[in-house]
Amino acid sequence: MTLMERLTQEDSLERFNNSMPTPNVVGPAGTFSGFSGPHAPQDSDLYKCVHCGFCLQACPTYLETGLEAESPRGRIALMKGVNEGRLDISPSVIGHWDMCLQCRACELACPSGVEYGKLMEATKSQVKQHTKRPLIERVIRSIGYNTLLASPRKLRLLGNVLKFYRKSGMRTIARSSGILKILPGNAELADKYLPDLSKKFFVAKNQIHPARGIRKAKVAMLAGCVMTLTHAKTLEATVRVLNRNGIEVHISKAQGCCGALNAHSGEVESAIKMAKKNIDSFLSSNPDAIVSASAGCGAAMKGYDELLAGDSKYASRATHVAEITKDIHELLVEYEFESPKNALNVTVTYQDPCHLRNVQRITNAPRTILESIPGLKFVELSEPEVCCGSAGTYSLTEREMSAQLGQRKARNVIASGANIVTTGNPGCAMQLDFALTEVATENSSKRTTAVRYVVDLLDEAYGPD
Repeated sequence: MTLMERLTQEDSLERFNNSMPTPNVVGPAGTFSGFSGPHAPQDSDLYKCVHCGFCLQACPTYLETGLEAESPRGRIALMKGVNEGRLDISPSVIGHWDMCLQCRACELACPSGVEYGKLMEATKSQVKQHTKRPLIERVIRSIGYNTLLASPRKLRLLGNVLKFYRKSGMRTIARSSGILKILPGNAELADKYLPDLSKKFFVAKNQIHPARGIRKAKVAMLAGCVMTLTHAKTLEATVRVLNRNGIEVHISKAQGCCGALNAHSGEVESAIKMAKKNIDSFLSSNPDAIVSASAGCGAAMKGYDELLAGDSKYASRATHVAEITKDIHELLVEYEFESPKNALNVTVTYQDPCHLRNVQRITNAPRTILESIPGLKFVELSEPEVCCGSAGTYSLTEREMSAQLGQRKARNVIASGANIVTTGNPGCAMQLDFALTEVATENSSKRTTAVRYVVDLLDEAYGPD
């Protein structure tokens, strides 16, 4: 659904939102609710929202459209309408929920403490339960969420197929023949935004990487799914940096995807399976901490306690995993990382991943690391709180809005004058890469800004052991 189609639907939904009564404190009994089942949005969460509007200026889609139904307040009003039996889970309602990035910037702005991310994930699960998406979409979702993301081996197989597709000339043939235009599932769009893949994928093989010098801690490291294919060298750099700082790293072969993409898309049952698999894998080595180099993955694992709260077998272990999970920047600062000696004479800015800034509430640690590097000039980015538009699979399913936000971020990066923009999440890194190239092409100029991870620069400044 395009933005213009949403605009034509806005009048009726705007009238619905404006006619909403003052929300109850505890909510209705739910006799005629359109929501049901164990994963439905809870009244205790839903009716915390008092429609004050503090979230509006924090919401990227509201900033871009100015539409009430494209704001957290508007989307919660639609949830309440369904919950109270006054709205069906219709395509137009789903369209507004699907437009949400789930960046959770609204949670920082909300004075009532509404857990919007929790509400949206529960709502997406209801969309899956109560509606039937088009057949091709169901097939693609099943293959993606339940087959590829569930199996690191199958995901690597897909990665190798994509490498062959790009290098063999098949991509050129597919584009010139026009076959991509008639294939289902946004094939042409997926081809256009196919990311660069690492020459050698990162594979978890039950490795133990010993600490350098006196061991300060033992950690289990999440390799993840997408990052193993697209940013393998960053994962290798993460291991080196941790070892350099006296931290022993265990990488279990039994681990898999963290489940974030599944949970965000309403695939709750498969997300639960992935969480259980990782809990068993990570706790087998009895680590002091579990570390992630991906902001989205770290946020997901810190939420395992809520995801598995109702599971008598896993609840306590899920809580333990949530408590000891650390973002790489967070962990390094906690263990007082060694300041590098080698100078990097570059100007660098930093893009806050939403799931690091808004969910894990970590903003200072990455900046502390960057500012410790000799010769590096750090400049702040304008609008650091606004999402880059990646948001997991959103960059494919809602490409028009994703592209608008990506180009907004790219223009801010260019305006900063930085040679390098750093981040801490694979989705952000890929989105920045695409957006910077697109803006340079539109301006008929040469792209001058590289995209790196913070940990990449720290590893480079340390130099070889």
